[in-house]
Amino acid sequence: MSSSNRYNRQLILPEIGEEGQRKLAKSKVLVIGAGGLGAAILPYLASAGVGEIGIIDHDIIEISNLHRQVIYKTSAVGKSKAEQAKIMISELNPDIKVIAFTERLSGKNAIALFEKYDIIVDATDSISIKYLINDACLLTSKPMVYGSIFRFQGQVSVFNCQNGPTYRCLYPDENQNALNCEDAGVLGITVGIIGMLQANEVIKMILEIGEVLNGKILVYNILNNEQQKYDFEKTSNLQITNEDFERKYNSDENQVQEINFDSVLNEIENDEVLFLDVRNIDESPKINLKNRIQIPLMHLENKLEKLNKNQTIYIFCQSGIRSKIAVELLHKHQFKNIKSITGGALAMKQILQEKTIV
Repeated sequence: MSSSNRYNRQLILPEIGEEGQRKLAKSKVLVIGAGGLGAAILPYLASAGVGEIGIIDHDIIEISNLHRQVIYKTSAVGKSKAEQAKIMISELNPDIKVIAFTERLSGKNAIALFEKYDIIVDATDSISIKYLINDACLLTSKPMVYGSIFRFQGQVSVFNCQNGPTYRCLYPDENQNALNCEDAGVLGITVGIIGMLQANEVIKMILEIGEVLNGKILVYNILNNEQQKYDFEKTSNLQITNEDFERKYNSDENQVQEINFDSVLNEIENDEVLFLDVRNIDESPKINLKNRIQIPLMHLENKLEKLNKNQTIYIFCQSGIRSKIAVELLHKHQFKNIKSITGGALAMKQILQEKTIV
């Protein structure tokens, strides 16, 4: 089947045509996150004929993901999101190039990755990663297509486009608290709509048509179908250097230290050690340890008085993502002896069962 047949319905649009299709074929887009937003963004970029798509996500597929991450099959549970997303969109359009990166985006790999692509798409639900994406985009002069979800509402914008406002212009406070989908809850439709709006911004930028959300943020509510578009100004003339970036994201004191639970099993009765569970109260599996305390991530910053800065603290969540955010938060409040438990409660439960401790 020829490419002209595949793209016929968009080729006949006068705003696209053969020239527009060539622009799409030459474009390279990096999508950060293959979760709910990514699951909506990726198929539409691939089916439109974006020539090269990079997907970076270090996470694996869980059964609770499937109600919103609709590109995955139930049989894919436990497998890499990035790899499975690559398989899906490669089958959708075998004419394009798809590269899967099964690593976590960090200060160590962001710059080298971003330099290979034309447009960077933020499909994450981590505030700290959004700042990293913004700063790496500034350093590499790449536009950032932003999306976020809070319950039944979503936001879309484009940052660092044609010297326009950045993420820091809209959200200058890095200490802001925000809930991810696991904490706040989400309907799959909300994520799908916002993800497709992000894909729309990417396509418009590649084709150089329409009005891009540069200096504007679109807020959409699915419950009443209301949407508002707000203008915002460039308030920061931040000039970030390689040295600034290295100091902020790659210095030893800023690195999240991780540890395997089996290496600290001998400390589960040690009163000088605290196991901090940052999951919500109703999450399973339950981890019953003598020296465990539970403070959901959304409440952590307001309950720091419950923690001893001189104590060794091992933090865990469900799978090891929120615990890293908690480590970063405690670092900012001068906690020193803290580590994130790799794999979270799911890995801990398995190890405890193998050791017949629970």
